[in-house]
Amino acid sequence: MENRGDTVAFVTLGCKLNYSETSTYAREFEEHGYSVVKSTEAADVYVINTCSVTDHSDKKCRNIIRRLHKKNPSAIIAVTGCYAQLKSEEILGIEGVDIVLGAEYKGQLYAQVAKIEKKGASRAFSCERNRIESIFPSFSTGERTRSFLKVQDGCDYFCAYCTVPIARGKSRNLPIALLVQEAEKIAASGIKEIVLTGVNTGDFGKTTGESFLDLLKALNGVEGIERYRISSIEPNLLTEEIVRWIASGTKFLPHFHIPLQSGCDTVLAAMKRRYTTDMFRSKIELIRENMSYVFFGIDVIVGFPGETEELFMETYHFLESVKPAFIHIFPYSVRPNTVAASMPGQVDSQVKDERVKRLEELSDRLHAEFYAENKGREEEVLFESTMKGGMMYGYSRNYIRVEAPYQREKIGKIVKVVL
Repeated sequence: MENRGDTVAFVTLGCKLNYSETSTYAREFEEHGYSVVKSTEAADVYVINTCSVTDHSDKKCRNIIRRLHKKNPSAIIAVTGCYAQLKSEEILGIEGVDIVLGAEYKGQLYAQVAKIEKKGASRAFSCERNRIESIFPSFSTGERTRSFLKVQDGCDYFCAYCTVPIARGKSRNLPIALLVQEAEKIAASGIKEIVLTGVNTGDFGKTTGESFLDLLKALNGVEGIERYRISSIEPNLLTEEIVRWIASGTKFLPHFHIPLQSGCDTVLAAMKRRYTTDMFRSKIELIRENMSYVFFGIDVIVGFPGETEELFMETYHFLESVKPAFIHIFPYSVRPNTVAASMPGQVDSQVKDERVKRLEELSDRLHAEFYAENKGREEEVLFESTMKGGMMYGYSRNYIRVEAPYQREKIGKIVKVVL
C-alpha cells in the first residue's frame, strides 16, 4: 500500500446500488494510501457518485460540486455515476470539476485521479459513454450491521419515463460463485445482514444463464450472514416459486420493495410497464398468503403525462386497497431522450405537488396502521452501532425501526423484543 498521506471524501446520491459502488471506490483509494474523510471536511479529492432520475437530482449534484469547490478550491473533484454518464459535457462546464467518469469504471477512477499531481495540472478526463458493458463486483462497508451487495446492473425495459437503461446499459450480472465469495467477505467483516441491489435485480441471469432463485439459494448458505433483504424487484419478476421458497424458512426477510409507479392501468400502459394492477395485486396477495406481517414498500410516480384527476384517484384508491406499509412518491420529471418527454398532457407542477402531498398523507396513515398491527408482537431486531440520546436503534425482520436503551453488548446482535 502506498503511503500518500492524502485524503478523499465521497458524496453518494441516489440508489443503494450507488452506495455499494462508492464503498468499492473508497476501498480502492485506501489501498493506495488515501485516508477517507467526511465530505464536510477539506479533502484533497472529492468524489461525487451521482443520480439522474429527476431534474432535482441533477440540480442537487451541481450544487454539491459548487459547494465542495468553494470549500477547497485546490481539491481534485471527480464526478461519476448516472448523471456523469448522461450529461458529461454539462458537468465538465461546472467550475472546479476535473474528472467525469460514467458508470462501471472500476479501476478508472483512482487511475484518473493519480494522473493529476495537483489542481490544474490536467483536466477533464471524460470516458466514452458506450463502454457500459462490463460489471464489477461491489458492496458497501462502513456499517456494522448491514451491507449492500450489487448483484446486477443495467435494464432492458425502457419504460417511457426512464433514462436508466441509457445511463446503465443492458441488463447484466455477476456469476453466482463470485457473489457468494463477495458475501463471504462481508460475513468475515462481522456484518450480519445483506441487502441485494441492482438496477433490475430480479432480472438476474442475463449474462450467466443462471436464475435469480439460484442466486437466493446459494447466498442463503453463506455462513455468518443471518438476514437478507431484496432492495427492489419488479412485480412481473417476483414469481410464485420465489415467494414460496422465501417463505419456507430461509434467511430472506418479510420485506419487499416493489415498484408500482401507477395504480391505474391506463397510465401503466402509457408508461410501458410490464404488468397490470390485477397482476400487482395478485403478487401482494400471494406474499401475504405465505408470510405474516410483511412490510411492503411501493414506488409511485405522480403527474405522468395524461394523468387526469380521475386517473390519479384510481392510483389513490388502489393504494388504499393493497395497504402497503410505505409509499415512495416521486413527482414525474421530464427526462431528455425518453418517450414521455414529448407526450401530450404534461401535468402542471403545482398539480403534481398537490398530488404528492395527498399520497404522503395516505402513506403516513398506512404506515401508522402497519405499526399498530405489529404492536405487542415479539420480533427479532438487529441493533445498530449508533447511539443517540442514550438509545440504540435497529430494524425488525419486517423493517420496523425499534429504539431501546443503549446496551453495548447487543450492538450487532439479533435480539428478540416486544414491539
